[in-house]
Order: sequence, then C-alpha cells, then structure tokens
Amino acid sequence: MKVKITYLILLFLIISIQKSNAQESENYKNKIEQLKKSKNQIVNQEKEALKLALIKINEDLDSNIIVQVEAKQLKEALAKKHALNIENRIAILDNEIALLERNHEAVMFKDSVAYGTRIVIGYGNKDIGESRIFGVKVDKNKSKISEKYDRRTYSDAVFAVGVNNTIIEGQSLEDSPYKIGGSRFFEMGWEWRTRIFKNSNFVRFNYGFLFQFNGLKPKDNQYFVNNNGQIELEEFAYDLDKSKLRTDNLVFPLHLEFGPSKVAKTESKIRYNVHNMFVFGIGGYGGFNLGTRQKLKYEIDGEKVKDKFKRSYNTSNFIYGLSAYVGVGGTQMYVKYDLNPLFKDAIVEQRNISLGLRFDL
Repeated sequence: MKVKITYLILLFLIISIQKSNAQESENYKNKIEQLKKSKNQIVNQEKEALKLALIKINEDLDSNIIVQVEAKQLKEALAKKHALNIENRIAILDNEIALLERNHEAVMFKDSVAYGTRIVIGYGNKDIGESRIFGVKVDKNKSKISEKYDRRTYSDAVFAVGVNNTIIEGQSLEDSPYKIGGSRFFEMGWEWRTRIFKNSNFVRFNYGFLFQFNGLKPKDNQYFVNNNGQIELEEFAYDLDKSKLRTDNLVFPLHLEFGPSKVAKTESKIRYNVHNMFVFGIGGYGGFNLGTRQKLKYEIDGEKVKDKFKRSYNTSNFIYGLSAYVGVGGTQMYVKYDLNPLFKDAIVEQRNISLGLRFDL
C-alpha cells in the first residue's frame, strides 16, 4: 500500500512538472518568435532608411548640389553605416535569444541522480544518443549529460552596390560609351554558408539567390535603339537630362569561401562565427533575365518629359558569369563579370562587368 502511495505521489509530481514546463515551453517559443520577427524588422528599417538617404543623394546629384565623387563617397558611407547598424542591433537580439535558449535547455532538460538512476523529463529534447524525449525516461548509471550540437549551415541577407559598365569586344574600358560613375548596379538576396569539413570552418560553400539590377547610362546624348535586331546607340533628337538602360536578373551564385572563424563551445553546442573575420570567396552565378527597360528624361518647349520603355532590347535570356569578393566581416570588395553577351546576336559583343561593395547582414 505504501509503495502504491509513493508511486502515485511520484506520478503526480511528474505530471505537475510536465504541465508547468509545457506552459514555460509555450512562453519560450513565443519570446523566441518575437525576437526573430524583431530581427526582420531591424533589417527592413535600416534598408528603408538607406533607401530614403540614397534617394536624397540622387536628388542632390541631379540638382548639382553635389558632384559625382561626393555622391559616391556619401553612398558608400551610408551603406557601411546601415550595415553596421543592422549587425550591431541583430547581435543584441542574438544574445537575448542565446540567453533564452541556454536557460530553456537548463529548465526543460532535467535530471536527478539517485541510487545510480537518472530520471529525465523531456519535451522533444535530444538525449546523448540523439533520440528525442517526449515524457519520462529512466537511465541507470548515467550521471552527466555531454550533448553537443553543431550547426554546419548559417544564413544571412546580402546586398551589394557599386559601379557598372561593359567590356566591349575590340576596345578598352576607357573607351566605353557609358558613364563610369553614372552607370551603377544593385543586388539583394539571401545566402547560405555550409562548412565543408567536419572539424574546420576554414573552407565553406556560399550559395543562395540574388536579384540583380544592372544600369548603363550612355554618354554624348545617346540612347538605345533596335535596328533590325541590332541594339545600337544613337544620338537623341533632344537634349537628354537622363538616359539609362536597366536589366533585371534573378541569379543563383555559388562561391567557394575561405577564411578563419571564431569557435565558441559550450556543453550543449558548438558555434563557428565569421563576423569581423577575413573572408575571400570565388565562384560564379547563373540565372535568368527578368526584364529590360530604358528610361529617358528630356524637355520639349520647356515641358519636362519622362519616357519609360519596357522591352526585351534583345538582351540575353540566360545570365551566367564569374564573381569574387574579399574583405573583413560583413563588408567586402566585390566584382562580377557576365560571360554571356549583353545583347544577343550582336555584331560587336559586350559583356557586363561590375565593381562595388558587398554586405552580409
């Protein structure tokens, strides 16, 4: 009879602990989810602030309040500032998440050692043998947990900005018909880093997807025309305030990435951190052209006119090329070169080339 009462008391205590921990688990999940949403909000806030600042700089540039060199310096400084803002603000949230996870693991993975027996109460936790525990598990002659969890893949938002131009067959970049400073590119997307070797993070695969926006601004009051399938530059009938051709692409980059990393070890996990560390990546990309458009701004009899033409301009449908980056932490110098010609069936081929800064957020 005493044995049955003792058993019932023990069962009651276990059920009580389960209910308490179930509620705590739900609260924990809600807190983690809210912090993760806050990280996305931070990225959106900083991107929006950067976007507004870039618009203001472009307006000042168009109004001749500042010159091209000043505009470039301001844009680079702003991009670096907001990238660091995102990195610092997210680091604070990451520390809060890590603190919650560590305390949650301590609460939700209990063990007691008595008479050589360990009673473990789990809610989806992994034990030493990587088995998930739902309920109560009794282990004999085990007194210490030595679980280690290793994430081999990490992910980040990524964007890049810089100058854009083309390499034209038979002529140097100095003779380019496009404005060196006025022709620019922008990229944004998501990347994943996967460690190749089991016990070293020095070599990694970096892969993901990117939306590319490559712009070209012709010199000498010229614009693009289609002459029987040949895309050529011709002088416009009026004085152009702006002439720009933009190609929009979706590409899937793959780089082999090299660089040291910091290692953080605890009893429950191992983490490799590449923030503020030297990084070098080399590889390529492939994808599709999503659209091409030309924008013209000019005046007729004092009236401002804006023309936008969304046409194919016989640009290549499939995009592929080589790219590389080198830098420290989340800021790198970045170069990419399209192996596909910009315009299909062109008598004189030209290929897009870009140089700028790349930011991992």
